[in-house]
Amino acid sequence: MASPFAVKHASRSSRIGSAGFAIAFVALVAAPGFAGRDDLRLLSEIFSYIVLASLWNLLAGYAGLVSVGQQAYVGLGGYVLFAATILAGVHPLIAVPLAGIAAALLALPVAGLMFRLRGHYFAIGTWVVAEVFRLLASQLSALGGGSGISLPAGMVIAMATTRQWREFLIYWLSLALLAAVLGGIVLLLRSRYGLALTAIRDNEIAARSNGVDVWRVKLAIYVAAALGTAMMGALIFLQKLRISPDTAFSVNDWTAFVIFITVIGGIGRVEGPIIGTLVFFILRRTLADLGSLYLLMLGAVAIAVMLFAPKGIWGFVAERFGWHLLPLERRLRFAADARTK
Repeated sequence: MASPFAVKHASRSSRIGSAGFAIAFVALVAAPGFAGRDDLRLLSEIFSYIVLASLWNLLAGYAGLVSVGQQAYVGLGGYVLFAATILAGVHPLIAVPLAGIAAALLALPVAGLMFRLRGHYFAIGTWVVAEVFRLLASQLSALGGGSGISLPAGMVIAMATTRQWREFLIYWLSLALLAAVLGGIVLLLRSRYGLALTAIRDNEIAARSNGVDVWRVKLAIYVAAALGTAMMGALIFLQKLRISPDTAFSVNDWTAFVIFITVIGGIGRVEGPIIGTLVFFILRRTLADLGSLYLLMLGAVAIAVMLFAPKGIWGFVAERFGWHLLPLERRLRFAADARTK
């Protein structure tokens, strides 16, 4: 007998939001045709922070894995790219997915160790792992040791013959990775595994009692986040053309700012990192001239958001107006009503 109910994901706001994302994606693909070099670099940086924040949000906002050591995989991705190109002669563009695969494989034993820790011990443990990675990188004399190394000119030219086309190529790759990460997260959250993640986020004990394999789900999310983070790290340092341990494993650049973005945007919501990244870059543009006060102002903004909108900017908007930019919410409707809408 057919069920009298049907599950609907889309709403009026999510249809409008999806159409807006599609239009924005087409415009961004065409951006090299009308935007300047500085604009493309800024957009690439925005893409990188959206990707890093979205993956951290998947870890902390859904799987409950509050990591303060994701810079480990950003730096690992960059160093694998430089090692593959300089030491093995791999084409830089091929080295980008290789960096993701290497990070995913390394994340398996790291997760086996980290998952023995809980709460703040897990967070501290991830930071310790990142510091171990940084110290190991500083000992790699073939890759410049503590002072770092630049990508050889031959490898740079192998990407494209002109500087302009190299900029275009890295920009399009960053945009493609952004689309893949956001699309993958949306598909994941709409699947049965998304239901398991939501259950873990709401109440891990209840999820486990209802048959959710919490450890396996968390492992899959941790490995997937490592893969995406390392690929983004490889693209970041492919654009910079130089890497060093301090920049590759910077806790401020690749974790502190990412956490700030996710918290002010809305943790546990896919739209949160997007909104948070836009707010972060607006604040950076307007407050950067304040010098050391810049970081204090960022902290003040974070405190204000946590006090007046504990679920972040988008969390506040979603609860106040019921808006959802992506079709993720599940609603039960009578089958007859669902067919007419």
